Amino acid sequence: MTRSSSKGSKRSNSEYSDVAEMFRELAELEEGSAKFQRQRDRIVERCLPLADHIARRFDGRGEPRDDLVQVARVGLVNAVIRFDVNAGSDFVSFAVPTIMGEVRRHFRDNSWSVKVPRRLKELHLRLGAATAELSQRLGRAPTASELAAELEMDRDEVIEGLVAGSSYNTLSIDSGGSGNEDAPAIADTLGDVDLTLDQIENREALRPLLSALPERERTVLVLRFFESMT
Repeated sequence: MTRSSSKGSKRSNSEYSDVAEMFRELAELEEGSAKFQRQRDRIVERCLPLADHIARRFDGRGEPRDDLVQVARVGLVNAVIRFDVNAGSDFVSFAVPTIMGEVRRHFRDNSWSVKVPRRLKELHLRLGAATAELSQRLGRAPTASELAAELEMDRDEVIEGLVAGSSYNTLSIDSGGSGNEDAPAIADTLGDVDLTLDQIENREALRPLLSALPERERTVLVLRFFESMT
């Protein structure tokens, strides 16, 4: 799993390896000039496939695809504006959490599935911004402890904010559970045998093994399987 994710990340970074040079050319131009804006636009256009790819990963969750693409592209523009080519990390490592944060913010603003205190909503937005900044600085995803240090708050509060981010995207019981219009309505499947119950024993057996892993490895596993990140 780790090797596969690593290879996928390397492929993405390699695919956009020319972007670093484009940013270096941008840094040599006078900010605000016409040439500066044209170069920045070229970078955005070059990286549009990255934003569109991330938008597709959120497809089927109750939001129109065109809206997701538009939001992801806004996140891309923000990433291009904020990226510092001299910070030592590649653009993809910085842009991905920035774009995903923008899309997740869209879901949070439009479809929280349970009532969540405004404090936690705002905290989750701060965590998204901090994650993007630390990812560029560290060249990897930050741990909960690193986020806590960056935001000068308790680690437990950081975890509370991260967990709050899972409280969006409710589905109507008259809609398909997968977000597919052709799928059976949730109401029609209520009372069916839940085949995932057979997996409970496996999950319980894995729980102590997961607890024994170093914090970074636990964070990677959580992001990979619960946050849909690779």
